[in-house]
Amino acid sequence: MQPHEQVPYRDFAVLPEAEMLARAQSFQALMARRHSCRDFADTPVPRAIIEAGIAAAGTAPSGANHQPWHFSAIGSPALKAQVRAAAEAEERGFYEEGKAGKDWLDALAPLGTDASKPYLETAPWLIAIFAQRRGGPHAGDRAKNYYINESVGIATGILITALHQSGLATLTHTPNPMNFLGRLCGRPADEKPFLLLVTGYPAATATIPAHALVKKPIADIATFL
Repeated sequence: MQPHEQVPYRDFAVLPEAEMLARAQSFQALMARRHSCRDFADTPVPRAIIEAGIAAAGTAPSGANHQPWHFSAIGSPALKAQVRAAAEAEERGFYEEGKAGKDWLDALAPLGTDASKPYLETAPWLIAIFAQRRGGPHAGDRAKNYYINESVGIATGILITALHQSGLATLTHTPNPMNFLGRLCGRPADEKPFLLLVTGYPAATATIPAHALVKKPIADIATFL
């Protein structure tokens, strides 16, 4: 394909409005059942499911189509244990040593979270998501990337949605700082850890904080002008 070459927009199906509405409402109902999970079963999840979710994430729009993301899928028990140890060390600083500050801790209190993160070992997969400062649409490209956080954030949202739709629970985890993820995953220094996504089946004992069920109605989150 040559620069500026255009190809027809063929991968698009025009649907009757009734079907469009039915699909939109069905998808909304599906996503309404998505909740963050902090109690995972150790039930194995086939790698192919994780690969398909990551491939879906890779279709996200990005600045200049540079696709400035990398997904390190961690299934090794030994490596998950190392991630947990490093994450909990940072979390103790956050929760117990004053890094968070009272306001932040007060905001988190209804969720019941603390520095203990056993799910980082229990869940079958951890996906460390990295934002790339340099890259491009082809392997080995080293151009400057643009709209990096926006692009990686969109891709992460698609990944969460793909995993939920496949029947898996997820949790977004952001220990601060996350530099240990680059070291443990063997990523280059010009990649910044963006987020750690935990995924698998919820444990039979899993619960959801009632606070997490409070969602703003559409009237509070959208205007139609």
